[in-house]
Amino acid sequence: MDARESVLSYLRTLQEQGVRQLPVDEGARLILREWMLAAKRGLRPPRPSAPIAAPAAAPDAAPTVAPEASPGPASSGVSELQEALREPVEKQEEEVEIPFFRPATDGTLQGAWTALENTLPNWKPLRALGTLRPTAVLGCGDRRAAIMFVGDCPNYQDEQRAQPFQGEAGGKLDGMLKAMGLSREQVWLTHLVKFRPAQPRQTLNTRPPTEKELAMSLPVLDFEMKLVQPRVIVALGVIAARGLLRQGNLPLAAYQQMRNAQCNGVPVIVTHHPSYLLRTSDLTERRRLWEEMLRVMELAGLPINDRQRGYFLPKKR
Repeated sequence: MDARESVLSYLRTLQEQGVRQLPVDEGARLILREWMLAAKRGLRPPRPSAPIAAPAAAPDAAPTVAPEASPGPASSGVSELQEALREPVEKQEEEVEIPFFRPATDGTLQGAWTALENTLPNWKPLRALGTLRPTAVLGCGDRRAAIMFVGDCPNYQDEQRAQPFQGEAGGKLDGMLKAMGLSREQVWLTHLVKFRPAQPRQTLNTRPPTEKELAMSLPVLDFEMKLVQPRVIVALGVIAARGLLRQGNLPLAAYQQMRNAQCNGVPVIVTHHPSYLLRTSDLTERRRLWEEMLRVMELAGLPINDRQRGYFLPKKR
């Protein structure tokens, strides 16, 4: 029985005992919302990244109705709910000392880009991990763009063409940019991890980068950000958000609700990875993604016309 089934079974038990409400915190609401959206799309609900918990004596907590005959189970309902939702404890990776990425340059901007391109493919801290494939996939676009899009890691198509966001997902990103009145040549596209994560007997498949791979790649992205100097960063997907913001394994919805997120002093807007658009036709979620892009445009100082503001709104008759 998975976590969701355990929770449903336990809630049915409480319902039979007369319990009609339980106090839950914001993390619980986010988890339940993810399950609801997954059910609407016919997908398997994601595993919760945090347990549901009730805030102690929170002023806005929902009231709890305890059963008259058996107060014991109701009073312990929250703790049992936590246990039902808690993921199996995984082995924690050892803390790693993050190295500096400061390739020798000639003091010019062009020299710094050249040093990045020459140093990264054989940079020892990343190569020593032994978990990344050898082909570096560097960023592309306008090297002084106002908007920097950051994904988690390259996939097979990216590695083959040595450019980020290729294939069908890249096509969706191109569509997003076109709706914003932009092209690839006017933004900076990159990944946090610049190498495709390796797997045994690997073919077209790509695994998510590990925490260690993300952490060890951050110095490279920091250097890249100093060169581009964007006004706003778009984190594409939850893994990119976790790597950039270092707030733990929060769900995507939690990062999307952060109104003042920053990385090295640059505002960060978190949204879905473009591959998400290949899997959903949910207009509510598409509208939310577009609203996030409008906010990106505002932070970047780009003009927004009435047609762009009116996307996904009901058509006037």
